[in-house]
Amino acid sequence: MSRAGTRWLAGATVLACVAVIGPSAPGGALASRPLPPDAIREVVPNRVMTWNICNPCNDSGFNVGRASEIAKYAPQVIALQEACVGDVEAIRDHLENLYGLDYNVEYGSVLTSWSRCGGVPWDPGGFGQALLSAAPMTDRVNVEYPDGGSEDRGYLAVTTEVDGRQVRVFATHLAQRRQEEVRAGQTKVLAAAVAPHERAIVLGDFNAEPSTPELREIWALAEDGDPQCNPASSDGVCEPTTDWMSKFDYTFVRGIAAVGNGVHHSPYSDHNLVHSDLDLGAEQASGQAG
Repeated sequence: MSRAGTRWLAGATVLACVAVIGPSAPGGALASRPLPPDAIREVVPNRVMTWNICNPCNDSGFNVGRASEIAKYAPQVIALQEACVGDVEAIRDHLENLYGLDYNVEYGSVLTSWSRCGGVPWDPGGFGQALLSAAPMTDRVNVEYPDGGSEDRGYLAVTTEVDGRQVRVFATHLAQRRQEEVRAGQTKVLAAAVAPHERAIVLGDFNAEPSTPELREIWALAEDGDPQCNPASSDGVCEPTTDWMSKFDYTFVRGIAAVGNGVHHSPYSDHNLVHSDLDLGAEQASGQAG
């Protein structure tokens, strides 16, 4: 069977399951509300999202649910962390077949892992970051940090379109918890790559709370998509993005105004989906444009 035929059959099978289970109920303002399934046909052009999809806590059946969660908010750009190439391919196919959302994809794999990503020992799956964008992506750069800590880590960067404008987008995943010095070194590398761009979006799991010293390099260049959240925020201001109630996931923007933000719990990961709606025609209130 051809790839197109296989994708159609998979989509039809999953669509039947969705019809039995039923759609998620919408609610809230546009900036943070899921779209009803019958309205999901186009992406929201100024919306970006980041999501650590969790591995190892992967179940092959999760990819249908993950696609459903993403489709509720239909972002223009999605950054995924802890992403196996095979899982991303499945999520992308479900988004197209079930919801009519067509995404381009670029991978920022930093290691190959049979234990994490399946496959076979002589052909393990790629593991790391991925970027999905409704618009084409160019000038891809994939960088491994000189010191990944307990596991290889890095960043992926592309140029793509958000809110009708070209912008440089970065996706990253910093070193695991209790590795503060390693993360500080990683943010120096990342900040040096972000700084030359007047407008940039930096998405990812930073494994660090807003007030931690290792994030100073990024805060000096950008602001979180949640305008109430900053290094000086008191407890409870920055909405937690993990099951253990930490703020680890960010939609940093540089030279761009955020006009909406949402954090959404999901049963398919130990991290929440985080999205921001942006206005690329306006700079941040701080005027940080490079």
